[in-house]
Amino acid sequence: MIIGPKYKICKRLGASVFEKCQTQKFQLAEARNPRSTRGKRTGGDFGVQLLEKQKARFTYGLSEKQFARYVAEAIEKRGKDSILGLTSRLEARLDNAVYRAGFVKTRRAARQLVSHGHVQVNGRRMSIPSHAIELDDTISIRPESRTSPLFMNRAEAVKEIKTPAWLELSETGFDAKVIHKPQVAEGEAPFDPAVIIQFYSR
Repeated sequence: MIIGPKYKICKRLGASVFEKCQTQKFQLAEARNPRSTRGKRTGGDFGVQLLEKQKARFTYGLSEKQFARYVAEAIEKRGKDSILGLTSRLEARLDNAVYRAGFVKTRRAARQLVSHGHVQVNGRRMSIPSHAIELDDTISIRPESRTSPLFMNRAEAVKEIKTPAWLELSETGFDAKVIHKPQVAEGEAPFDPAVIIQFYSR
């Protein structure tokens, strides 16, 4: 997925869409150059809905086609279930779970890690970032990949990792088990899934 300059996108959609923008450097730059109007025009309800959709797409690094498919699946469920269905499906992506487990620091890096075959699901090598994980699945770094410099001092790093309530990280930090249905905690999502559902329901 080609996304363009990340800082420029963050200035338009908010720092939460990319981990790169969640730094003191970016915050200081924004504080020095406040933009009261630039990037704030939404064009009414349609503009607000479009903005929320873009936030979600860039947060999870999805193409329009991929994201639209997830929304269509969620819309098949009605009411509140459609909202929960969308966020749950996004969180259940294998690359997102790898990121949430703290194996790497960004979703982009997580996607590469999965694509290059460094990740296992229930002991089986998995190289499809969009693979949907399920309850009781165990996600792990392949034993052959654990000696990589990427995982140096992993046992120490585990102490600093904060995983979501639906993931349980092992003491070694190389395995994570899905103990609840993947979901975004209330108030945690940088976008409004209800507005996105409205956008695609027009």
